[in-house]
Amino acid sequence: MQEMLGRFRVGAADLPVLIVGGRTVLRNPPNETIAGCLGLNAPVDWTQVRDAVIVGAGPAGLAAAVYGASEGLDVLVVESAAPGGQAGASSRIENYLGFPLGISGQELTGRAYSQAQKFGAQVTVAKKARALHCERNPFSIELEDGSTVAARTIIIATGASYRKLAVHDAARFEGAGLFYAATAMEAQLCRGEDVIVIGGGNSAGQAAVFLAQSARRVYVLVRGAGLAETMSSYLIRRIEQSPTIELRTRMEIVALEGGDRLEAVHWRNNQTTAVERRSVGHVFVMTGAEPATRWLADCVVLDEKGFVKTGTDLSRDELRVAGWPRTRGPHHLETSLPGVFAVGDVRSGNQKRVASAVGEGSTAIALVHQLLKEWTPAREPHVRSEGRLEQD
Repeated sequence: MQEMLGRFRVGAADLPVLIVGGRTVLRNPPNETIAGCLGLNAPVDWTQVRDAVIVGAGPAGLAAAVYGASEGLDVLVVESAAPGGQAGASSRIENYLGFPLGISGQELTGRAYSQAQKFGAQVTVAKKARALHCERNPFSIELEDGSTVAARTIIIATGASYRKLAVHDAARFEGAGLFYAATAMEAQLCRGEDVIVIGGGNSAGQAAVFLAQSARRVYVLVRGAGLAETMSSYLIRRIEQSPTIELRTRMEIVALEGGDRLEAVHWRNNQTTAVERRSVGHVFVMTGAEPATRWLADCVVLDEKGFVKTGTDLSRDELRVAGWPRTRGPHHLETSLPGVFAVGDVRSGNQKRVASAVGEGSTAIALVHQLLKEWTPAREPHVRSEGRLEQD
């Protein structure tokens, strides 16, 4: 490999290299450039005021796009990376309605993406939201490339990003033994070898069961005393019944070893403080995520962990401080800003299940219809002097 790279004068800083159409060479390109070269994004009229702009194309955002577009709304979906979200990296989802044999997250969200486009939703990928401008209606979203899009309603479906392993030098092993998703590709890499799955939630359970089909042994490490409070019972049963899965409670990894690839780990028992070295070269981190809400600034109320608060979770004091302008309270899934909704993993109190995210996405569209009725027949906002919609 190094000889081939040298022949084409490609250095480590140039990786990855993409050759498009046999003529265009892209050296370590940003996602937006790749999307443009592959023709993934159709031209977008950024001056058009949309009925709904959905930020994020995970299960919640794609569900909102499908239901919104199928019901005649002008829908634009803005996705910072690729459609799928965290669910897109799930190896197999077995408790989603209608798929008794399970379905991979990539296949499920891929179908949803095609379905949204079929009904006329416009989806643009590799476009990251930088700021929500909420000073006046219609609200607008500023993207990192400087373009803006205005909308009568906004659905926040930005999800959350994976929590990284808090161990020295962990970044050096990412993709070289340290993974944050367990797909068929990773399963092939660790076939016949020992692996570690860190985490006690459903994503960790799904990864452990999936990897157990090809790995020699799967160690599931959790900091707590067990899995009952954080994982679905069907996954717990699968783990208990699998002869190749071993649950280790009150454990955490404290050090990593290796050269070009991960070769060994040190894990510690947090009760006895004993540290043990294991020759394991594949670690899968499934320890939850941080909400992608920094771009919202002070536009909507967040909880203490940074997730978006909605509906009855918003207290009267929070609504008063936020300047809630309506005589009614916020609708279910509506934030402290009328006409702005939050669905899926980014929402405070969300159940962190694919089915829950899909349900919230579809429910948000029903609420969008209610909000659009508050607009004048000309579909333009009735703006008060302070720049907010007229009260109910």
